[in-house]
Amino acid sequence: MKRKQEKTIERWITVGVVAAVFLLWYGITQFGIVSTVLVPTPKAVWNAFLDILQNGYKGYTLWQHLAASMQRLAIAFALVLVTAIPLGLLSGYNSKVRAFFEPIVEFYRPLPPLAYYTILVLWMGIGNVSKIALLFLAGFAPVYIACVSGVVRIREDYINGAKTLGASSRQIFFYVVFPVALSDIFTGVRTALGVEYTTLVAAEMVAAASGIGWLVLDASNYLRSDIIFFGVILMGITGILLDQIIRLAERTIVHWKGKS
Repeated sequence: MKRKQEKTIERWITVGVVAAVFLLWYGITQFGIVSTVLVPTPKAVWNAFLDILQNGYKGYTLWQHLAASMQRLAIAFALVLVTAIPLGLLSGYNSKVRAFFEPIVEFYRPLPPLAYYTILVLWMGIGNVSKIALLFLAGFAPVYIACVSGVVRIREDYINGAKTLGASSRQIFFYVVFPVALSDIFTGVRTALGVEYTTLVAAEMVAAASGIGWLVLDASNYLRSDIIFFGVILMGITGILLDQIIRLAERTIVHWKGKS
């Protein structure tokens, strides 16, 4: 009961913060504190949304721009899941495998994605292939490292207990190592999704003809702050929804997390 009351209070705090930001935005534009060229009114942003929704932007509908971004993100994210999770778990379980992959990951992980994006563009062109490769590299490291960390921190007596009961290495991996590491895996997946999303927007700003990031950049060339604000708000909402999907999957799959 107490926890439910706390949740209700937390929701109202969240609603209050959003309302306060909106009122501050409205007040700034209503009283002319800042030029509407720099900060458009909420009504102007809403009208920009309706216009793009009805007429599209530069030859593409709003849904086509959004779909272009989500397609790039989804393909790269799927590739990360099917490669980084198995390799990360295997590296955590086997020190020799970790010794092979760790230097590569640790070398490129601190690099800003846009620093090596120019190389990918030279190799693969400015199409979707280079963007997907960039997103894959950006998302691979967080998931790989989280998987390795999740396996390494497993208490040795769990594994020894399973061996004592006659479990094979395969059974230990799937019934002990993997379930215990799931919480860390989802932490890495959430981090990777956020990194990929921010990298996607940056990649579209560098070389693209569609997508939400490109829409914002193109609007900035014409000082269309209403479209810029709309694009930024759309990015934020989309990012929150994507993160909520991952969190829902985590609560469903790792249902024992946080329970004694």
